[in-house]
Amino acid sequence: MGSSPLATRPPFRRWASLVLFTIALVCIVPFHSSTFISSAFLQSSPQEFARRSQILSKCAYIRSKPGPPPNFHDRTQSDRYADSENTTPVLVRNATIWTAANDGHEVLNGDLLIHRGLIKAIGDVPLSLIRQVESKHGKLEVVDVHGAWVTPGIVDLHSHIGVGSVPELNGARDTNSRKAPILPWLRSIDGLNTHDASYELAIAGGVTTAQILPGSANDIGGQAFIMKLRPTAERSPSSMLLEPPYTLNGSHFDHSLTPRWRHMKHACGENPSRVYGMTRLDSGWNFRAAYDSARKLRDAQDDFCAKAESNSWDDLAGNPFPEDLQWESLVDVLRGRVRLSVHCYEAVDLDGIVRLTNEFEFPVASFHHAGETYLVPDLLKKTWGGTPAIALFASNFRKKREAYRGSEFAPRVLAEHGIDVVMKSDHPVVNSRYLLHEAAQAHYYGLDPALALLSVTYTPATAMGMGHRIGMLKAGYDADVVIWSSHPLSLAATPTQVYIDGIPQLSHPGRHVAKGPTTSPRTPDFDSEKVATVAHEGIPPLEPRSVKGALFVNVSGLYMRGRGSTGVARISEKVGSVGVEDGRVVVYNPLDGDLPAILGDTIMRAQDGLMFGGQNLLLAYRGGITTAITAPSGTFLQGVSTAFSPGAAHANVENASVVDEVALHVAISMSSRIGVSTQIAALRNMLFGEGGDKVLRRVRKGKTTLVVDVESADIMATLLRLKDEYEAHSGRDLRMTFAGATEAHLLAHEIAKAGVSVIVTQSKPFPSTWEQRRILAGPPITQESLVTALLKAGVNVAIGVIDEYNARNTRFEAGWFLLTSNGFIDRTTALALATTNLEKALGVQREMPQDLVAYRGGDVFEFEAKVDENAICRRVHVLNFTIEIVDHAMVLDRFSFHTDINANVFFMRDRDIGN
Repeated sequence: MGSSPLATRPPFRRWASLVLFTIALVCIVPFHSSTFISSAFLQSSPQEFARRSQILSKCAYIRSKPGPPPNFHDRTQSDRYADSENTTPVLVRNATIWTAANDGHEVLNGDLLIHRGLIKAIGDVPLSLIRQVESKHGKLEVVDVHGAWVTPGIVDLHSHIGVGSVPELNGARDTNSRKAPILPWLRSIDGLNTHDASYELAIAGGVTTAQILPGSANDIGGQAFIMKLRPTAERSPSSMLLEPPYTLNGSHFDHSLTPRWRHMKHACGENPSRVYGMTRLDSGWNFRAAYDSARKLRDAQDDFCAKAESNSWDDLAGNPFPEDLQWESLVDVLRGRVRLSVHCYEAVDLDGIVRLTNEFEFPVASFHHAGETYLVPDLLKKTWGGTPAIALFASNFRKKREAYRGSEFAPRVLAEHGIDVVMKSDHPVVNSRYLLHEAAQAHYYGLDPALALLSVTYTPATAMGMGHRIGMLKAGYDADVVIWSSHPLSLAATPTQVYIDGIPQLSHPGRHVAKGPTTSPRTPDFDSEKVATVAHEGIPPLEPRSVKGALFVNVSGLYMRGRGSTGVARISEKVGSVGVEDGRVVVYNPLDGDLPAILGDTIMRAQDGLMFGGQNLLLAYRGGITTAITAPSGTFLQGVSTAFSPGAAHANVENASVVDEVALHVAISMSSRIGVSTQIAALRNMLFGEGGDKVLRRVRKGKTTLVVDVESADIMATLLRLKDEYEAHSGRDLRMTFAGATEAHLLAHEIAKAGVSVIVTQSKPFPSTWEQRRILAGPPITQESLVTALLKAGVNVAIGVIDEYNARNTRFEAGWFLLTSNGFIDRTTALALATTNLEKALGVQREMPQDLVAYRGGDVFEFEAKVDENAICRRVHVLNFTIEIVDHAMVLDRFSFHTDINANVFFMRDRDIGN
């Protein structure tokens, strides 16, 4: 008879084997109940023993809730810390620190110590700790900010940076797949481009972290990932990720770890319907069918685990753990392990998603765009698992049907209902560099300042499941810190330095940045407008009324256009009263006293296609825009622009038209299906030809301006040569203006010498296309902006807007250039950018009316003043005249005046956004 294998071993080896066996039992006990240690289990082979242990570990893992491990805040350095990178400890001194703690109300005056990628101390930093850090590292960088505001890094909950790369090129368009409407298995990390030019720009705006979502072409577009925007030593997309899920590279990992949050994108409404030629009914079924497939897989997993954990291994013999790589992420949604972002605008879509969550019992982390959420707050609270955060634009509404009822008051209304508000970029729809500007606008329209700052820091961090490490300044949190030039909610607040993981990101901190106000703007009262917006479900009455005359008293300032054709705005800071009758200032008492544009010989006129009474136009009028100038859209020969009143009811009312025919507009672009040389040849043929439309003939005679929509400096250089060629041939001046002109700074002196004007339509430059790639980024990256560079070269510069919804914000665009020019642009020049300079650029030859706009409150070029709804005087128009009139006079107080921002003028260009 053979002896026992254990009995034949030496005593030491038998003892060691017993110890190892005992340890093995101890290690597996936490994964199962006492029934796990059965005779059948102990008698299994080592391979079967290992298989069963893995199954039980996986079963425990899939039920575990994501989040930081219990000892997370005991860490002494960040998991993103790298010795190979610039990680010198930093002491920020004498700061005004908004921490995001205490619901956004905590402000500390003191210091901030950063080391090994973490915030080590904040406020009153102990000297002993400073000396300890300095002695261990050998050096310490001390940054005295002299009372400047310091905040957590900006967090963008909705971005396509890296997948929607710029410049836009065919090889780097990875935002959407158009293979099928349901694609939960796709992942944004697989298209993340590390060479996107947007990273540097976003960091220059204080953005440190972003959630990279797939696009909205699909009902389920795929999985999202969180990333820090700084470059890494490894230079890979994976090294930029923040807490990627352990499932990133498969299922073979330590299942005893605390799971990390996963992220996913859903979309409903117009976008999937448009891409796939379906309706909301189809989308509703797509969602239900997908979740039903995921539910079946989840239930199969749960049944499998129940048998394993009850020691019914015989029932599982030969059966693997139920898995499906296509549906596993959606199963995790059902298990509450995914932070779900849902693109929905309208109540019908929101209601569909809320019902879906209750049918399949899964939570939603955030609704995005969400234009009508402020109208249905009670519906949002019915979402299974709790009310989602709402991620909004500040003013990017009415660009398509489902966005038409969106409102600037939505953040305030939602907050009043106790719902978390997030401001997001949807980069590149809104350049994420200006995400803080979205929060500042929300504050301007009534959102509490603490909530406004939280909306781009801690609230989005919490919504993405990262509130344990980013979005707040607190000992133990990631050292993502921004030092600001002014109060963060003031217009044009700009970072002077940005730290990501404790590493400084700006090469020339503070060098190109002018200091601004240190206190929060005193925002106007929009209570009545908010109430009206909700009462009328996003479409409040905005039509103006007319009166004969008005008298303004206690006026603090008056801006008026110069006499004749000088085009110079003049200013008086001390004004007592101003009287207006029939559109004229009659009393002024100082205190001290792609269809083809050519149809035969006729060119299209914008005047023939004007549509009045739209919400964007009426809101622009209420924003102080009394004259708009717009051209038809087109790819080459666009047509003849017209100047009109955005407040008019229709084309036939008095003063609806200001100037019937303003300028002739063409576009020369590399993005056209026709080559640039062919486009130039066509333009040359137009100029050197004979006959044709009367406006074209006036262009040839030098009596009407030719406006060329152009971005590339190379094409502008060609156009300057063409201008010289024509003038030499004809003996006449060719009046030419460049619109857009992103790269105009590269030949600013040549443009000035040629007498060409420039209309800048991107106040916040962004290299969206290849021909816009050479932007002049402006502070804090460069000292000059495009506008200041052109002005210093002697160019007549004006500003315009691309998107109709943004017309109402024209004075903020002018204010942005004023506040970021380091003192070069004064208030008169800022005003001229949107008035007399624009008229000169477009060749407006008649004397414009002295339209008056009254602003109540603080600084007109800040988030303080509000256009008084009773006092927009355009000839005989006064908006919503509600004050008693005596002898055609109105008495008001505490106003400053701008005349005819003809920004009161604004120039519009068409652009399809598609978000």
